[in-house]
Amino acid sequence: MKGIRALVFDVFGTLVDWRGSIAREAREVLAPHGVSLDWPAFADAWRAQYQPAMEEVRSGKIPFSKLDVLHRRNLEVVLTQFAIGDLDEATKVHLNLAWHRLDAWPDVTPGLTRLRERYRLAPCSNGNISLMVDLARRNGFPWDAILGAEVARDYKPKAIVYQSAADAFDCVPGEVLMVAAHSNDLAAAAQAGLRTAFIARPDEKGPGRGESRASVVVDVSADGLVDLAQRLRS
Repeated sequence: MKGIRALVFDVFGTLVDWRGSIAREAREVLAPHGVSLDWPAFADAWRAQYQPAMEEVRSGKIPFSKLDVLHRRNLEVVLTQFAIGDLDEATKVHLNLAWHRLDAWPDVTPGLTRLRERYRLAPCSNGNISLMVDLARRNGFPWDAILGAEVARDYKPKAIVYQSAADAFDCVPGEVLMVAAHSNDLAAAAQAGLRTAFIARPDEKGPGRGESRASVVVDVSADGLVDLAQRLRS
């Protein structure tokens, strides 16, 4: 791992528990309106619209749109799926911003703090800048910059998203380590020239439904960010 100058991170699932957080937020927002449902299923359904919405941008079908905009479009779809109607606009806006209120996995903030002692750090996420800033302020992420889709004006796994993150730090791709809990993200980063680190998040999508080990070749694997910091020091 010699020559690494910067680490960039996937966020949804790797750093934050989107499923548990969205289930909690949906319940807190919708239950006072008389809605009762399977809250984790609601979170799963909203997340299921994520890739199809971004593919419309990647394919050129629609111009680049911030993830907040796509999330709002997706929310309307999911509200219809669950037969939830008669919500006022303020409630919908607040619920859509649930993605700004996700909680980090316990190892993340202490791990990032240790990693920042030696490396530049930034998210390389499909989330827009304001979303990443709000998650950082909520969870104490010590970023040096906010990078990713909004900077690149495209969505992962397009190579430009990873390469623009390296460019922002004045690094060649091989000097940047992409950290993620998703093998497909790491495969795309490697193809773009970055080094790769896999983080196990076996419960990301529900108990035992996340990735426990990478299904592609990576430079390093770790059980969490504190473990990654220890491995990069060895």
